Amino acid sequence: MSNTVEAGTIVGGPVNNDTVNTAQVQTSKKVMVNNTALSSSPNASTERPPTDSQDNWNETLNESKAVAAVYDWSPEIQGIILSSLNYGSFLAPIPSSYMAEVFGTRYLSGTCMFITSVLALFTPLAADTGVTVLIVLRVIQGIVQVVLLTSQYSIWARWAPPQERSQLTTIAVAGSVLGCFIIFFVGGYLCQTMGWPYVFYIFGGIGCVCSFLWFAVIYDDPVNHPFISTREKEYIVCSLAQEGSPPGWSLPIKAMIKSLPLWSILIFYFSDYWYFFVQTSYLPTFITSVFQANIRDSGILSALPFASACIFIVPGGLLADFLLSRKILRLNTIRKLFTAIAVLLPAVLFTSVFWVRSSFSTAIAFLTISSAFKSFAQSGALVNFMDIAPRYSALLRALSQIFSYMAGAISPTVNGFLISQDPELGWRNVFLFSAAVGILGLIFYLIVGQAEVQDWAKYRHAPTSERTDASDASA
Repeated sequence: MSNTVEAGTIVGGPVNNDTVNTAQVQTSKKVMVNNTALSSSPNASTERPPTDSQDNWNETLNESKAVAAVYDWSPEIQGIILSSLNYGSFLAPIPSSYMAEVFGTRYLSGTCMFITSVLALFTPLAADTGVTVLIVLRVIQGIVQVVLLTSQYSIWARWAPPQERSQLTTIAVAGSVLGCFIIFFVGGYLCQTMGWPYVFYIFGGIGCVCSFLWFAVIYDDPVNHPFISTREKEYIVCSLAQEGSPPGWSLPIKAMIKSLPLWSILIFYFSDYWYFFVQTSYLPTFITSVFQANIRDSGILSALPFASACIFIVPGGLLADFLLSRKILRLNTIRKLFTAIAVLLPAVLFTSVFWVRSSFSTAIAFLTISSAFKSFAQSGALVNFMDIAPRYSALLRALSQIFSYMAGAISPTVNGFLISQDPELGWRNVFLFSAAVGILGLIFYLIVGQAEVQDWAKYRHAPTSERTDASDASA
């Protein structure tokens, strides 16, 4: 079906989005930064990766320094650099939802994908120029990527039938996870053999190619798609007809502010992305400092959790749609059940990593399984905004991004401070604090979250039309 192809193609977009850019910086940071301060903790793992990593560690660092520059950045500065991608992100989500309606998602997203990929190509030059230039570049890149991600969700308001929504959106979101997996898996090897700048050169180039592919195969709606069959076009249009037309410039702002189901989604976005940015920003550092893995092995080990998430995220969407289509569970129950699984089980496994760090294999297994369960949130609260207000999907995605970028701006900075205060217990505090934030967000969502279309999001005829119809009837 064309809408499945649409979802598969959108995967190529998020592969180069902000989450992957964070992975690029974090992967490269292991070589960009002088890591002498990251000494192993007293209770570090006595079990090591089954490689020759220890014998080659000093040699790897020397090779990396010879290939590319190394910067003396403190943990606090590293946290600011990692967070800078989100500093300007608060400005773009709301305008970008309107820009998608004005310019069309196809052209807006494709252009932003190309711009952010070009900025990735210039990241090594910015780092060599100075920290300030690098931070400014990443702030601009973050703003562009917000527009990219927000505008993409307006596609689903026109392409995804309600019975297939979980499946299609999880296929698209899998692209982001797949991108993180690829960069962590390959990035360590590139840093070790070619130098960290090539992580940005290679994947920035891939992003440019993906942007041209986007223009070639993506269309704003099924009506204008030149290759879709008439049967499928009618099926999609009819299934979405009851949800109403796009809202234009009229917004029920007061009703949205008072909507507790909407607030439950936004707060959960903050809590969930707090965990996500801990994983993308500091997991490689944790593996390097605790297990003393070299750059290549650290990248591979950091990629395993993303591999498990990528594998489980699509079956999770299929399972959610199956339970809904067979009427086994109500949609509200499905969203809350999947969200609870995605928070509680990973919280237990994630926090346990600190206490099982003496066993390398157990710690990596816990991190990998944790990410697998975490992916169920993509069929839970993270897609819930399309249930309660499909007409405003792009706008609500923009609002949710504001809260996720708030987490992205705060989380790496806070965690960098915690680790700098105590190299050993700092990791414990990072894991516990992340679990606490996630559980608090879950509790609020379970109490007030809903999956029914809200009254303020339902389509109504304009008062002018109603008055005209009434006058015609009386005549």
